[in-house]
Amino acid sequence: MATATSELVFSPQANHNFSRILSDLKRSNLSISNRLRSIREDADFVSEVASAFTRPLIANERCGSWYIPPANKAGSAYFKSTDGHTGQWRFSTRRLNLNLLAIIGENDGCIIVDSTRRGKRMPDALSKTVPIWCCVLNHVLFPETPAFHELYTPPNTVSRSEHTQIEARIPEHVASLRELGINMDVLRRELKKPLRPMWVTQESQLLQTDQIFDDFHPVICCTSSRRVLGGEMSEGGYIQGAGDDTENWALGLTPPVFWRHEDILLSTPEADLPDLVRSLVANSAVDVNAPGPREVAPSLFVSCLPFTEPSTSSSTCTVIIHSNTTDPSTWVKSPSFMEVGVGKHKRASRNLRLALPNINDFVRRFLQREPDSNSSLEGSATSSSEKRRILIACETGKDLSVGIALALLCQNFDSEGNLKPDAQPSGHTKSDIRVKLSRIMTAFPEANPSRATLQSVNSYLMG
Repeated sequence: MATATSELVFSPQANHNFSRILSDLKRSNLSISNRLRSIREDADFVSEVASAFTRPLIANERCGSWYIPPANKAGSAYFKSTDGHTGQWRFSTRRLNLNLLAIIGENDGCIIVDSTRRGKRMPDALSKTVPIWCCVLNHVLFPETPAFHELYTPPNTVSRSEHTQIEARIPEHVASLRELGINMDVLRRELKKPLRPMWVTQESQLLQTDQIFDDFHPVICCTSSRRVLGGEMSEGGYIQGAGDDTENWALGLTPPVFWRHEDILLSTPEADLPDLVRSLVANSAVDVNAPGPREVAPSLFVSCLPFTEPSTSSSTCTVIIHSNTTDPSTWVKSPSFMEVGVGKHKRASRNLRLALPNINDFVRRFLQREPDSNSSLEGSATSSSEKRRILIACETGKDLSVGIALALLCQNFDSEGNLKPDAQPSGHTKSDIRVKLSRIMTAFPEANPSRATLQSVNSYLMG
């Protein structure tokens, strides 16, 4: 006699095994080899977009660089998806991305590359954050032309209701940008027309064209990954947004290392990939294209580690930030050299608040010392503060070092870059700090201080 389906009973052990099998299948599908093959497939699409529109490729970091071979990458941008999340809709005064204007003006537009997770048509960074950025800049750069001030969003992704809510907040974003006091006349000379976002996905039909847009500079938002509506197991190993969440799968592999060793990585069996990746990462040389020290304000520089040797010049004050934790009593090595150990990641950002008073006092003493007769820099002014340089170096040269530079700039220098006669540890406002940060970010667009770092700086400066 046949048994009814309702009478079938599975043991708890069978259920457990079934769940484990599904988890193993999912994990095997999300393997390193599948991720790298998916990245390569999506990179081919990005290359087609570049050929179709003949505009330079800009990587929206961190993810976008995976899809652009370094030789084809014209620059980086930092448009956060969280700034486009429903109800957020922010214009970031921390990540201004003003470095893109020169590229856009020179090439009549650009292509910004990003990807997104499974199921989404495009990332919020491209569907909302970039449109907000274009609209706000058009208001500020072309204030006399209201026709340029319209907000554009992709109708197949952003509803009319959400579009209207985003539009209602544009005036406050415009005001926040104007409060930074940036010289917009200089930026305005970069552009001949307003900015307008456009959107390209793997569902778009690409036509080979050198199209000229008479009325605007196109900011082409390219979603590199193909949309996957079901589970990855139905896609033959393809992973949407494979370049995301690198901390969970990449084993230290970076886009430059991937593209440098693309052939061997894509041809190596999965079982051998982890050891190969670790070997390539360990043996990869310091990026020869990495910039040297960057001047973020007059006489104030940031750099990345490894730092081969501190300057022996008495006119340069060097502060190195290490990822190990060290006793503050050991930090000062000489009157012009300091090594500070604050730990790693978020712990380092938290410890920074406790380290900033020591760092500021050290730099302040250096700036107030009588200069040596032979220490002046060629072409420097006669003021002792202008003869001297401050160099801050951290692991990336973009996070902790930038936060320290911001604190030193606020504490020790006025709006003209002159040394203040005194340095009070409080009395700063968020507005003042934001203005100084915008100047650093304009001078060094690749800077990327974390929220935790900036919170420590704000806590220190605001007492």
